[in-house]
Amino acid sequence: MLGPVILAASRSDRMRRVVSAAPVTKPVVNRFIAGESIEETAPVIEAMAARGLEVTLDVLGEDITDPAEALRARDAYLRLVEALAPLELGARAEMSVKLSSFGQALPGGHDLALKNVTAVVEAAAEIGTTVTLDMEDHTTVDSTLAIHTELRERFPETGAVVQSYLFRTEDDCRALSAAGSRVRLVKGAYKEPASVAYQDKAEVDRAYIRCLGILMTGSGHPMVGTHDPRVIAIAQELAHRAGRKLDEYEFQMLYGIREAEQNRLAAEGHRMRVYIAYGTDWYGYFMRRLAERPANLAFFLRSLVSRG
Repeated sequence: MLGPVILAASRSDRMRRVVSAAPVTKPVVNRFIAGESIEETAPVIEAMAARGLEVTLDVLGEDITDPAEALRARDAYLRLVEALAPLELGARAEMSVKLSSFGQALPGGHDLALKNVTAVVEAAAEIGTTVTLDMEDHTTVDSTLAIHTELRERFPETGAVVQSYLFRTEDDCRALSAAGSRVRLVKGAYKEPASVAYQDKAEVDRAYIRCLGILMTGSGHPMVGTHDPRVIAIAQELAHRAGRKLDEYEFQMLYGIREAEQNRLAAEGHRMRVYIAYGTDWYGYFMRRLAERPANLAFFLRSLVSRG
């Protein structure tokens, strides 16, 4: 019930000011955000690698308002590539990008976002890693998938994200599950209208399993974005039925959530990738994490009470 309210708050400048000013906020945000800079985040990446975990890195920022901001977002990712190069982790440390931060919503934004993200994908390829295009609200899906298609002509390992709560996603999974593709399946974390998305959690969950089945029986590389033990077990069974080896799919979870499960899966030989976000523009990302899981919201509220 509170999820839609929190998602609405994630778009509110007034709520941004209130939450950001609360003394308790920073300690709680630190649970989900690895740092404000790549210098702070690099030790986290190395610690993950030492535990057998892979990572995907998100430089926080979205909904930019002018082309200069889009260039700054591009340059932040290019600095990330420079920082990753000496770690020599290759594709064990990839990047996730939101095309809105590269100017997708601006006039002429499709071409602007394509130009900016291409520079990042080119730089990533030079150090032996890849980029995954995060998915945002439903109005961006066609543009994002079109950019993904164009990038894959030169960089076939460029990944895409699909969200099971959208009605269209089963068809998108069929189109994306070709050989060489990398597809991260998530449930979805934006407030979407009933005309395009399932509103009931049980329906979203069922759609997720249907989409997962499509990806597992396809020819690409499924990336299972979930913290749900039941979904993890189903994914393992579907992979077994499809004859997939442990390195032919992977699990992905958010930094700061279910760390013991992340370590368990890695110890069993599964590819386990942790989504690590860093940067100063954390508000929208943080609020979506609260909306996704009641446990996250309860954690935040308990902290407010204990520190109030």
